[in-house]
This record gives sequence, C-alpha cells and structure tokens, in this order.
Amino acid sequence: MPKNSKVTQREHSGEHVTESVADLLALEEPVDYKQSVLNVAGEAGSKQKAVEEELDAEDRPAWNSKLQYILAQIGFSVGLGNIWRFPYLCQKNGGGAYLVPYLVLLIIIGIPLFFLELAVGQRIRRGSIGVWHYVCPRLGGIGFSSCIVCLFVGLYYNVIIGWSIFYFFKSFQYPLPWSECPVIRNGTVAVVEPECEKSSATTYFWYREALDISDSISESGGLNWKMTLCLLVAWSIVGMAVVKGIQSSGKVMYFSSLFPYVVLACFLVRGLLLRGAVDGILHMFTPKLDKMLDPQVWREAATQVFFALGLGFGGVIAFSSYNKQDNNCHFDAALVSFINFFTSVLATLVVFAVLGFKANIMNEKCVVENAEKILGYLNTNVLSRDLIPPHVNFSHLTTKDYMEMYNVIMTVKEDHFPALGLDPCLLEDELDKSVQGTGLAFIAFTEAMTHFPASPFWSVMFFLMLINLGLGSMIGTMAGITTPIIDTFKVPKEMFTVGCCVFAFFVGLLFVQRSGNYFVTMFDDYSATLPLTVIVILENIAVAWIYGTKKFMQELTEMLGFRPYRFYFYMWKFVSPLCMAVLTTASIIQLGVTPPGYSAWIKEEAAERYLYFPNWAMALLITLIVVATLPIPVVFILRHFHLLSDGSNTLSVSYKKGRMMKDISNLEENDETRFILSKVPSEAPSPMPTHRSYLGPGSTSPLENSGNPNGRYGSGYLLASTPESEL
Repeated sequence: MPKNSKVTQREHSGEHVTESVADLLALEEPVDYKQSVLNVAGEAGSKQKAVEEELDAEDRPAWNSKLQYILAQIGFSVGLGNIWRFPYLCQKNGGGAYLVPYLVLLIIIGIPLFFLELAVGQRIRRGSIGVWHYVCPRLGGIGFSSCIVCLFVGLYYNVIIGWSIFYFFKSFQYPLPWSECPVIRNGTVAVVEPECEKSSATTYFWYREALDISDSISESGGLNWKMTLCLLVAWSIVGMAVVKGIQSSGKVMYFSSLFPYVVLACFLVRGLLLRGAVDGILHMFTPKLDKMLDPQVWREAATQVFFALGLGFGGVIAFSSYNKQDNNCHFDAALVSFINFFTSVLATLVVFAVLGFKANIMNEKCVVENAEKILGYLNTNVLSRDLIPPHVNFSHLTTKDYMEMYNVIMTVKEDHFPALGLDPCLLEDELDKSVQGTGLAFIAFTEAMTHFPASPFWSVMFFLMLINLGLGSMIGTMAGITTPIIDTFKVPKEMFTVGCCVFAFFVGLLFVQRSGNYFVTMFDDYSATLPLTVIVILENIAVAWIYGTKKFMQELTEMLGFRPYRFYFYMWKFVSPLCMAVLTTASIIQLGVTPPGYSAWIKEEAAERYLYFPNWAMALLITLIVVATLPIPVVFILRHFHLLSDGSNTLSVSYKKGRMMKDISNLEENDETRFILSKVPSEAPSPMPTHRSYLGPGSTSPLENSGNPNGRYGSGYLLASTPESEL
C-alpha cells in the first residue's frame, strides 16, 4: 500500500476512516490501518450501510459463557417432541427396531446438517436471512421461509404450553380432578356423566373440561375462555424471556434446560419402582424386525430427526451467530446431538415404565370385569360350572387363572363364544395401544399418575417440566424469527419482539376455539413438515453445491483450527441431499395417496373418529404450504432477472483493530472487484464478515500476475499485506 495513503499514516487516530478507490489512488495523507475502516463502494448509501453492518457484527451481543450457549441449543432442540412424539413412534414402529433407522438418519443427515447450520451461523454472524443471502443471494429466500415456518410452529406450540399451564394449576388439588368421572345430580338422583362413563375420566377431562372440543373442524364453537387466558399467560412468559434477546433468554435457559432432566430422573426412579414397569421397558426394547424395512418408518424417523434438532427453523443459526469465531462448533454439534438422543431414550424409558404400570392396572381391571361376566353366566346357567378349573378362586383371580378359564370357555363354546362378549385381557394388547402426541401426555400419562402415591406432587412436576421444555423450544423459535429480521431491517429489538408476541397471541386465538385442537393437528402434522424439508435440502445445496464443499471445508479449517473429518464432505455433497430428496418425494406421494385428516372427538359416541379435512380446510392447508415456500422462488426470480438488487456494485472492505472484515454478500460471481479481497481468481472470497478469506498455501495475488498492471481501475494499486491482516 502507498506510504502516504490514509490507511498507513494515521498511526494513533481512534476515528474510523472511509476511503474510496479514488482516495487510495490519489495517495492522500496516511491513516493507521489498525483502527481505520476501508470501504470500497459504488454508491455512497451502500458504502455507509456496509460499514454500519460491519461495525454491528463486531459489536454483536455474545453469550456470557459456553455453558449458557450449550444450554440454549439443548433447550431449543430438546422439546415436547422428545417426551411424547419419540416414545409414540417407538411404540408404533416396532419398539427397539425403530432406533435403527433413527440412529442411521441421525448420523447421515442430522449431525452433518446440524454442524452445517452451527458453522454458517458462527462464521457469518447473522440470522438465517443474512446467512443465506451471504452464501447465495439468489437463494436468500431460504431465510424468509425459515422465519415463516418458525411463525407457524410458534403459533400452535405456545398453545400446547397453554394446555400445560392449565393442567399445572389444576394439579394443586387432591384427588386430581381427572381421577374420577363427574356426577350429575338431578334432585335425589345421581348419575355419572354419560360421556365420561363411555370413555374414561382422564379422556373426558381432556376433551370436555380442558378443550371443550367440538365434533369437527367445521364447528367453531366459539372461544374457550379458559384456554384463551392460558394462551395469554404463555405468550407473556415467552415475551418476558426473549424481550432482551440472549441477555434475557440466556439466563432463563439455566433453569428451563436443566429442570426437565431433574424431573425425568425422578420419574425414571419412581417408574422403575412401579409394578409392571419392567413389562413396559421389555416391550419397548423387543424389536419387531419387519418394521425396519417399512419405508413409512424411515420417513417418520427422518421427520423426527429434523424436528428433534431444530433443522431449518433458523433457531440453531441464530443462537450460533452470537458465538465467538474460534468456538469449536464441531464439538457442539456432536454434544448437542448426543444429548438430544439421550434425552429421547431417557424419556422413552420413563414413558414405557409408566405405561407398563398403567397396562398392568388396566389388565387387572379387565380381568375383574370379565370375571364378573363369567359369574353372571354361571349364575344364569349360560355356562356350566364344569368349565371352570377347580383351582380357580374368583375372590383372588390372577391373570394366569383368567386366561386358562378364558381358553377353556372359548374352546368348548366355540360357536356361541362371540355372543358372550368376553375379552382376552392380554397385557401385550394394552402395551400395543398407541397414544400419539398430546394424548400421551394429557390422557395416558395423567391416568397413570392418578395411581401414584402423592399424585398431585407428580402431576405438578410433570406439567412444570412440559412448560419448561416448551419454553426452551419457544425461545429458539422466537430467535429464528426476531434475529434475522432485526439483523436485516435494523428494527428496534424490544419493540419488534413485543409486537411479534402480541400479533402471535391474536392469531393464536384460532387454536383456542372449541375446534382449535384440529387446527393444531393441521399445523403440526402437515403445514410445517414439507416446507421444512425443502428448506433443509436447499440449505445443503447452497453450501455444498453452490458455495462449494471444498471451499466451505477450507473456511471451517481456518475458523476451527483443524480440518473436519472427510465424512462431512461426502455427507454434505452426496448422501444428505439424496436422502432428503427421497424423503421429500415420499412426503408428497403420501399427501397424494392418503388425504390429510384428523382425529375428531364425537361427543355422542364418546370416541374418536378419523375425518378428512373439508375442502376449505384443504385449501387453507395448501395455502400455508405455499406461503411458507413462496419466498424461495420469488427471491430467486427477482434476483435472477435483476428485478431485486443484490448490491453487486457494492464492495466493502474493513479494517478494525487489526482484523479485516468484508461484506461481499451483494457481489456478482464474476465481479472483478473480488480481486481486491481474494488472491485466488477461481474462488469467491469468504462471505464471513469478521475474517479474511481463506488463501490457499502458496497462492498468488491475481493482480500481481495479471497482464494488465492497472487492473479494472486503471492503476497499479495492490492491497498491501500487513502483519495484522495476515493473522
């Protein structure tokens, strides 16, 4: 660099200096490169904006400690799905056999893509919008789609937290309000509520007392005021946790991320001491090998991996963007993935131990009820007493004795046996009953807890755990919305965050109608899954095929101080995109073959019935999927045809405190101004705002080798290397 330029002379100046190429070529007065800001720009407005973005990156908030950051990532990735969706999928898809496809997909898709999101967030130090705009401007719509998916998930996810808050406050009474069916009194006559008598006390409390659910999605039924109030409380808690960004949410994570493990450990110890717990755990680990070859099982396992690690939501990127540049995100990816899987297995052990206890209780109840039927048939001479084995004692009837008696009667009365209405009362049948999602937490688990000693205590602990699990995930979800918007549009943090919470509360009123549970099913099962898969595929393609896997590995080597395993190269480049493409195709085919539907609770029948979504609901569902994915093609088309400027005429180079910062997010691929930043003409400079581009060993500046000594600007100017810029 010329000795009398601004960058080389103001040795002790504390001010930031902005210089154009013309200033540099004019050899104006020297300036200290250590504390100045060098900016090369085509437009004054873009020049100033680039400098502000660079200074903002340098002054970006950071986590108080590595522990706080790890807890935040764990709190986001470990959520309600680990407690009820993973155990349900194990129960449904072959017990221990389900762990095989889940582990395989976790290794070849989950961990590599989780590492990828951590790395780009930490390296670029922006939210999802800024990250993907830096990596590939034409795919900048990925960040906007991530924000929309986060909004969809946050809308219904906080409703589930509201349900947990309702049950939490209802748990402070003995006996628990869902332990017995309510009694209707008409004068001197007392009658058990028919809907409860036909189902069960916990099922009735969930559908009638908590949700007051309508018979179908088409019957709105008005707002459920109890759940509306709980939703308001839930959004208030979330708002207070995230209003100050990581300064407030980071402190919350110390409790919300650790407390669930305390509760799970307590439940595991208590569950293992329950009668029948071993039956449930053995049932879980008994693999049904035929399920391992079912494509549906693999598709559900892949979807669970996406949701479990929070891939594609933008929360992982947002949290990692507040890290220091030298943080070992490779270790973080492995650690958080392992803890996530460990939590899922731990929760499954707890659930199956408790469900084993519940299955034994229900099996004994079945034996008692059917024994009374047999006694009635014996007293009315429908059955001969000769059919009863002599050692059977009806006052102390065991499950084994009942099964022996049942088999004898079925053999002798083969022609008339169905008319007797006797049940086999098999423990395996009770264990095989799949209870999905909310039904597992709010029906099956609550019913089991009614049989615990000190049941209110365990109920309070359980629902407080659900609230904290949900809160940790909601903090990450909100970060996936607020961080990229605040980074991109520079809106006031507190005002925007509060506005998001208020807006989400009013939109969330859709989910606290009497038909609201059916909309939760629509959003949870369909509206987010397909867009999320598309987002993750495009993230992989943007880094591996457009930015370049080799170049990305070089950037990681520079950032981490060591080269990541070649395993990641092949996963990012080939295996993960192929697997996700197959997953997306399978999801689309399933939507076409099996029309989307939901389980409706029919009051008169006191039972669930599967119904298909009506036409208007299908139109809403398709609209949600289109809205979530629309930013991707829109941004691509606008930038491809130059209808939306990507700032290709803007180049920003900054020096501050001895570190070079570059903003090349808006450069075209063949823009010659790249030569000012990179010595390798075939490679674009690193889009990392706080580090120099990676220069391969022995590389030479293209300006030094160029046949045109004056380059683009008609001058022989070269960017002089300095001790500070060659760190």
